[in-house]
Amino acid sequence: MEAEKWGRRIRAYRKLKGFTQESFSKELGVSVSVLGEIERGNRLPSEDFVEKMAIALKISVYDLTPPDDNI
Repeated sequence: MEAEKWGRRIRAYRKLKGFTQESFSKELGVSVSVLGEIERGNRLPSEDFVEKMAIALKISVYDLTPPDDNI
């Protein structure tokens, strides 16, 4: 469930910033399949990878982090 939230949020920001999966994965230095797995919610991104994505998207890690539904 949590991986799906991350994936939806990452995909939304990637598209908002005008990246294709291919261009974003190239920017991050990972394969398209790894990025696709994260965006589909099949894989949780590591903290380091989240930081790398935030830098590439020119947003904060806080912006990229899904909201906590338990608050």
